[in-house]
Amino acid sequence: MANLVLIGFMGSGKTTIGFRLARALKRKFIDTDSEIERLTGLTITRIFIKHGERRFRSEEELMVQKVVAGGNAIIATGGGVVLNPDNVRRLKENGIVIWLKADSREVANRIGRSRNRPMLRPRPDLDKIRQMLAAREKYYRDAADMVIDTKDKNHDQIVAEILKQIEVRQ
Repeated sequence: MANLVLIGFMGSGKTTIGFRLARALKRKFIDTDSEIERLTGLTITRIFIKHGERRFRSEEELMVQKVVAGGNAIIATGGGVVLNPDNVRRLKENGIVIWLKADSREVANRIGRSRNRPMLRPRPDLDKIRQMLAAREKYYRDAADMVIDTKDKNHDQIVAEILKQIEVRQ
């Protein structure tokens, strides 16, 4: 069975929705950022600070190669995974790619004043979020097989919408 791959900007709900989807479908859940942290022994923020974005993107690419192989998993990706065409190709080869689309205000509200977002250091800023979302939107759109607008929806509604759309596709 194909993987279900969640893409979207940081704070769009990929990890939370992915975990709930995995439970509902009785599938394995994989969060690529968590797996990178487990494998390297460093938080994503520490990787960025200590080694830079290039090193993180390299780790991310290796992790995508690893996690797509098994199939039948729910995979939550990092927000920038779609910036690498090889990642997108691999994710689509054995998966349905689902974009959890969130607007800038929603993202800002969700991530609050988190300091665990290395691309938004030193802290989240609405203008920076808007700029990054605008720059990445085309990548998300091009990669997605399915788009779920998360605006004004709770987790249960988002999961139900995904399940409904997957059922229609089968």
